[in-house]
Amino acid sequence: MKSWKTVVAVALSTLVAAGAWAQSYPTRSIRLVVPFSAGGSTDLIARLTAQQLGKELGQVVVVENVGGAAGALGTMQVQNAAPDGYTLLIGTVSTMIVYPAAHPKPQYSLESFVPITNIASMPNVITVNPKFPANNLTEFVAALKVTPNKYSYATSGVGSINHMLGESFQAYSGTKIIHVPYKGSGPAMQDVMGGQVDILFDQFPSSKNLIDTGKLKAIGAVSPQKIPGYPNLMTMEDAGMKGFTDEAWYGLLAPAGVPHEVVSRLTDAMKKTMANPELRKKLEDIGARPVGNTPQEFTAQVRAEIERMKKIVKERDIKLQE
Repeated sequence: MKSWKTVVAVALSTLVAAGAWAQSYPTRSIRLVVPFSAGGSTDLIARLTAQQLGKELGQVVVVENVGGAAGALGTMQVQNAAPDGYTLLIGTVSTMIVYPAAHPKPQYSLESFVPITNIASMPNVITVNPKFPANNLTEFVAALKVTPNKYSYATSGVGSINHMLGESFQAYSGTKIIHVPYKGSGPAMQDVMGGQVDILFDQFPSSKNLIDTGKLKAIGAVSPQKIPGYPNLMTMEDAGMKGFTDEAWYGLLAPAGVPHEVVSRLTDAMKKTMANPELRKKLEDIGARPVGNTPQEFTAQVRAEIERMKKIVKERDIKLQE
């Protein structure tokens, strides 16, 4: 039988080795999983961040797109990865908030991950077909209340961020509109422009060009502040819906169990990454607002949003397919 001195010595040597390993992190490339296909806002923000983060860490950060199941497939892949800091995730509202809150049997939760930082937030916007009989948010809400369930809104599917945004809007505004789910945001947007559906809830960058060219009419910004360059676009608070600031966001997370030293290294690297003026400008140029909060602040943010979403899901009786 080993003496207590031997046991303590082995434990101490293990701790020292683990600490040395964590201090040398990273020694090879890092995989950053985007749980959606290439080309969208999540992918773009991930690639901008990965480039600068790689410089701060001294290793290449490789972005890998793992789409499927509305983002749940790639998210679960990171959940099941070795907790060594070499597989990271870009989390979003749909994967980290909507899925755990609305799925009847979620395969992961916030506890499956270690939040590092919220990289950036992005304003959502309410747009309508140009012929819609309202030109601002106040007129829009009034029109919906006069004739409940007369108008419809298109989304990329049940449980999508745009669907939940529409449900949240109805709850806050006291309106009733019909949900028309599509298999993707592209077809949804096309039918709103064509007049088959009336309303679209979407991230501002996706709709910006269509707004600027008059193919869609912007009604309101679901954001705590005005969208730069659009001073006349009302926010929810402008229309009396105080506290309704349902923005999209994109955060960095690691699998649960990652050593504290690695989390500290990533946190420090992301703090420097987010302070980079070139990166901040690139994020702002695509309509995003750089954030870069602490792991504690990001964790508190996600927890609060999950609880708010659970309330919406219960009140609106929303269920994702198993």
